[in-house]
Amino acid sequence: MSPLIKSAQPGGSRVREAGLAGALRASLLTSAATIILLFTAPAARAEVRPGDAFPALAAAGLTGGPLPVTAGHVTLVDFWASWCAPCKASFPAYARIQADYAARGLVVVAVSVDDRTRDYEGFLQKFHPAFATLLDQRKQLVSTVKVPAMPTSYVLGRDGRVRFVHAGFHGSATERELRAQIETLLAEKS
Repeated sequence: MSPLIKSAQPGGSRVREAGLAGALRASLLTSAATIILLFTAPAARAEVRPGDAFPALAAAGLTGGPLPVTAGHVTLVDFWASWCAPCKASFPAYARIQADYAARGLVVVAVSVDDRTRDYEGFLQKFHPAFATLLDQRKQLVSTVKVPAMPTSYVLGRDGRVRFVHAGFHGSATERELRAQIETLLAEKS
């Protein structure tokens, strides 16, 4: 029988009190544990979305080349990997975009998430990108941003805030969207 049922019997009030006190104590312990977890557990971070400030590239431990100056520029940050077929298709489009808009203030930065430096370097030798390429071998930036797919590009305004996100690369359709968005951002006053 449960303590509450026993309490209806003679002498059951002590049993009822013990059962209620135990339940109250368990409830308080559960509440205390929940509060402790809320204040001590690392906060679950959501992926970087439009309107969010993009993390500083300089703080991400990227290797492979010099960091380009992005402050005050419209910036396209693309996450890619050497094993990613759509990434291979995106590089010629980014080269065209870089060539067409660099003089107006666009910076393209491609961030590889390859595990091995030789895979990253082999990709660069094959594609010879005309824009900055960096390696996030420790996965620090990609995990901070919570990149949803390979490739994913983030178009940042001059203020460093994400304005547009493109998960995947869909050929000329993605290139047209990027160009329209970049034109809009370059036309904005600083």
